[in-house]
Amino acid sequence: MTAYSDILWTPSAQRLAASHMSRFAAMVSRRIGLDVDVDVDVDVDLNLASHRHLHAWSVTNTGAFWEAVAEYCGVKFMTPSTRAYQPPIKGKMLGARWFEGATLNYAEHLLAGDPAAEVLIALAEGTDKRVYTRGTLRAEVARCAAALKRCGVTAGDRVAGVVANVPEALIAMLATTAIGAVWSSCSPDFGAAAVTDRLKQIEPKVVFFTERYQYGDKVFDCAAQIAATSLALPGLRATVAIDHLASAQPATKGTQVSGLIPWAEFLGDDHHKLEFAPRRFDDPLFILFSSGTTGVPKAIVHSVGGTLLQHLKELMLHSDVGPGSRLMFYTTCGWMMWNWMVSALATGASLVLFEGSVASPDLGVFWRAAKDCAVTALGTSPKFIATCMTQGYDVRKVLGSYAPRTVLTTGAPLLPEHFAWLYATVAPADGDLHVASISGGTDIVSCFMLGTPTLPVRAGEIQAAGLGMDVDAWDDEGKSCRGVKAELVCKTPFPSMPVGFWNDADGKRYHAAYFEHFTDPEVWRHGDFIEITSNGGVIVYGRSDATLNPGGVRIGTAELYRQVETITGIVDSIAVAHRQGGDESIVLFVKLAPGVILDEALQKAIKRTLRERLTPRHVPRQIISVADIPYTRSGKKVELAVTQAIHGEPIANLAALANPEAIAEFQAFATAWPK
Repeated sequence: MTAYSDILWTPSAQRLAASHMSRFAAMVSRRIGLDVDVDVDVDVDLNLASHRHLHAWSVTNTGAFWEAVAEYCGVKFMTPSTRAYQPPIKGKMLGARWFEGATLNYAEHLLAGDPAAEVLIALAEGTDKRVYTRGTLRAEVARCAAALKRCGVTAGDRVAGVVANVPEALIAMLATTAIGAVWSSCSPDFGAAAVTDRLKQIEPKVVFFTERYQYGDKVFDCAAQIAATSLALPGLRATVAIDHLASAQPATKGTQVSGLIPWAEFLGDDHHKLEFAPRRFDDPLFILFSSGTTGVPKAIVHSVGGTLLQHLKELMLHSDVGPGSRLMFYTTCGWMMWNWMVSALATGASLVLFEGSVASPDLGVFWRAAKDCAVTALGTSPKFIATCMTQGYDVRKVLGSYAPRTVLTTGAPLLPEHFAWLYATVAPADGDLHVASISGGTDIVSCFMLGTPTLPVRAGEIQAAGLGMDVDAWDDEGKSCRGVKAELVCKTPFPSMPVGFWNDADGKRYHAAYFEHFTDPEVWRHGDFIEITSNGGVIVYGRSDATLNPGGVRIGTAELYRQVETITGIVDSIAVAHRQGGDESIVLFVKLAPGVILDEALQKAIKRTLRERLTPRHVPRQIISVADIPYTRSGKKVELAVTQAIHGEPIANLAALANPEAIAEFQAFATAWPK
C-alpha cells in the first residue's frame, strides 16, 4: 500500500520551466536580485527559483509579493493604487489595507480577450451541450446587466441566485458584478428554510431561480421552494426563472408561482453596450455563507480585489491554469469552489460547467465529459475517487489515450490510496499528472494549502502552503509545532480575508469567529487540524470544530437542529461525523419525549424533513435514540466531545460538561461500530 510521503510525481524539466510558478519566480528574482535581505532562517543565498525561499519571501515582503502577483497575472486597475499594502498594528491581523486608491472590476477581467474564442462549454444532465464564445458571453452579460439596471439595481445592491451550475448562473453573476452590485448564490437542492435563512440576511433586490433541474435521471421541480423564498423576501424587485431543461424537455404541469419572469423575457431582445463600474479594491463582490454550525449561517463578505488577486494566484501559479487551459470542477453554486472555478476565465482559460449526477447513468459520465471536452485541469473530490475505487470502475477504459494535465481535489483529505489510484488509473503512460489536493474554505473563498507544479507530489500530503499565506500549526499554548496534529493558523494578513460579516457593523462576530482563540499575537485560527511535515507539506485531519463534512460537503449542525427539533416527539438532538474508510457520514442522536419510540415512521419523518427543508446532504446515515444530550455548563451542545467519544478518543473537556454522565452512552459506540 502506498504510504504517506511516497513520491509519486516529480515535474519534468520541460514542465518545470514552462510553469507559471517558475516564470513568476524568475520575474521576481530578476527584479529584486539574489542578495535581498529577507528575515528567514536559511544558510544559503536567497534564490527565488527555490520554492521554499520563494514562499518565505512572499510572507515577509507582503506588499511587494502581492504587487508582483497583480503584475504577473495581468490585473487591470482602472485607477492605480498609491500603496500595495499598509500593515495593521503590530501583533494584529485585522486592519491591513490593500491597494489603497485602486479601482477595478471583477467581471471585466473574466470577460477580457478575443471575442471569437470558445470560453464556455455547458453540460447539464437532461439537456444538450451548449457552447459560448467570449463574444456571445459578453453580449448575454450586457443584456442581463441592462435588465438589472431597469430593476433599480445599483452598485452595492445585492443580487442572488438559487441556481444550477449552468451558463445563466454565470451570466447573472457577471452582470451583477459588472455594474458593481454584490452576488450571492445557493444551490437549488437547498430547501426553502436553508435558502431563506441565508437570503433574508442580505435582502437582495433580484433573485434568479432555477425552475427545475435533473439529477440521477429524476427531474426536481423547485416551484414550492421558489414560492416560499419569494414570500420571505418582500423587498424583491424581480424574481427571474431559469429553465435550462426547456430546450430538451417540455415543462411538466406543477405548482405555478406568480410573478416569475422567464429568463429570456427578463433579458429582452435589445443589444446593449457592456460597461464596467469601477470598484475599490475592498468593495464587496461576493457574499458566501458559513455552514450554520452555531446558528443562522454567517454572511461572509468578500472583496473585489482580494478575491480576484487570490484566485489568480492560485489558478495561475499553483494550478498552472492559463491561456490554452480548460478547467472543469464538479461543484454547485452553493459552494465556494464555483466562485473559484469561474475566476479561471480571468487567466485566459476556458471552462466546462458540469451540472448533474457524476454517477448517472454510470460513474463514467464525469470522465467521459472530461475526455470529450479535452479538459486539462479536472476538479473532483476524494469521495468520488473512493467510489470509483470501491466499485472497481475501469476509468482507463473510458479515458483511452486521454489524460488531464492536472487533477485537483478538495472537500476532504486525499488519502494515500487515492493518490496511488489516480497515478495508476488516470495518469498517462508517462505518469505526467499533477495531482493537487487543495484545502481552504468559504471563510477565505480560497485556499491555505494547495498544489505547486514545481514540487514533487507525495502521497497523502498537500504539497505546500500557498504563496503569501503564512500558514503554521500551533498547539493549544500557541507554539509552532511540526510532525504532530495541531491547529491551522495563518500568522500574517492576506487580501482574501473577508471584508467582514453582513450586519456586523462593529465586527464583533467576525473577530470572534477567527481571532479570539489565539490573541497574543493575533492570528487567524481556521478550525482545521493539520500536520506540517518535514517536507513542508501539509496533512489535513479534519475539522477541529463542529462542522460536518460528509462526502466533502461542509454542513453546519445548527441549521440541522433547527429543523429536527420541530418534529413532534423529539426533545433534543446532536449530530456528529463518524469517520470510516477515509470519509465521514452524519450520525444523528435524538432524545425523545417520554413514551415516544424511534420507529421506522419517525425515522422517515426526520429524513423527509431534512431533505425537503434543507438538502439531501443533511440526511443522516444513522439516527439513534439516546437518553440524554451532553451540554457544557454554559448551555452549549458539545459536538466535539461526542465525536471524540464515538471514536474512542480521550475527551479533553469532560469537566466542562453540565451532565458528564451522558457521555458514557456515546463512548459505547466506539467499540460497537466497525473502524
